[in-house]
Amino acid sequence: MRLLLLAATLLTPLPAAAQDRVERVVMLMRHGVRAPITGEAPLDTKVAGQWPTWPVAPEFLTPHGARAIAQLARHDRRWLNGAGCPAPGTVRIHTNTPERTIATGRAYADALAPGCNLTVEHNPEGKTDPLFEPLRAGATAFDATKAVAAITAYTGGVNALTARHAATIRELDRVLGCGLPAGCSTPGLATLKPSADGRGVDFTGPIRATSGTAQVILLQYAEGMPMRDVGFGRADAATIRRLGALHAALFDVFTRSPYMTAHQTGPVGDHMLRTLTAANGPRLEVLVGHDTNVTALAAALGVDLDAPGFARNDAAPGGALVLTRRWDARGPYVTVSYRVQPLDAIRKGTAKVIDRPISIPGCAKRCPLDRFDKLLRAKLAPVVAG
Repeated sequence: MRLLLLAATLLTPLPAAAQDRVERVVMLMRHGVRAPITGEAPLDTKVAGQWPTWPVAPEFLTPHGARAIAQLARHDRRWLNGAGCPAPGTVRIHTNTPERTIATGRAYADALAPGCNLTVEHNPEGKTDPLFEPLRAGATAFDATKAVAAITAYTGGVNALTARHAATIRELDRVLGCGLPAGCSTPGLATLKPSADGRGVDFTGPIRATSGTAQVILLQYAEGMPMRDVGFGRADAATIRRLGALHAALFDVFTRSPYMTAHQTGPVGDHMLRTLTAANGPRLEVLVGHDTNVTALAAALGVDLDAPGFARNDAAPGGALVLTRRWDARGPYVTVSYRVQPLDAIRKGTAKVIDRPISIPGCAKRCPLDRFDKLLRAKLAPVVAG
């Protein structure tokens, strides 16, 4: 009888909480909806009409964008234990130095824990943060000549990249409405070469010119502007998604070739892995950067970014890659998800948020922590001593 009771005890499942619990969450997030960057739609782009005005200075987070970030933060409260203010050290929010990233971090912090005055960390103005701008910071042993060769191999050449998107460029011309046979953006062949300082690559041509214009039109829609002002009244949601492929194509140059991925993700990937694997650390760490950061990490993970309303691999405002360290009876493991608002939810200010689970090549959805660390670290360029 005792043996039967013992056997029954051993076969009794552990409580759900003991089987699987969240230990730590580390996420890399793009800033929220902002006003266009000066020159993002090239100044010589020809249009039929006037570009609409924005409520804030160029590059700044808009109030509408801040409200969308607050929706995401309220969704992310689930990662915190209990109500009230988080205990000291359990939440860390670190942003890049531009206003749009700092303001995003502040909007997120205030909605995540209202009244708690969570700290939003960032470098002082003028000090490059290697987590978010590794090439500019010289954080890895980046070789611009090798980068150009790697991008050329990955894309088949930047003019081949242009050719693959020729139909979408023509659709953008229709939206811009200039009616010129040569198109509305600067025509000509694309070029790719090492930058003068050796800390990046210089890319010119149709994709470079049209990618920013497509992003500006998407931001108009996300901002909730009247449809008569979105793409001069000639761009609906389906059109904006198609045009987003031009913006996504920019990352084929700057982040998605293995060489660029390694160097663009080296410092932030190393940081995230250190946080994820440390014996002690914050329960939630949020890093607020840019589309280049999120697309580079996605490439390092070997996954695509996919969200309603957005072209594949075009990072959504506020969208985040979420690395979750969990524990079950087999030990610590990692899951990855893309936490994002659909484009229409951002536009309308609704609370809809999607957590899209992502399977990691070579590891599926449940990846043992040590294996995840090994797989991702193999894709990262080592950080050099600064």
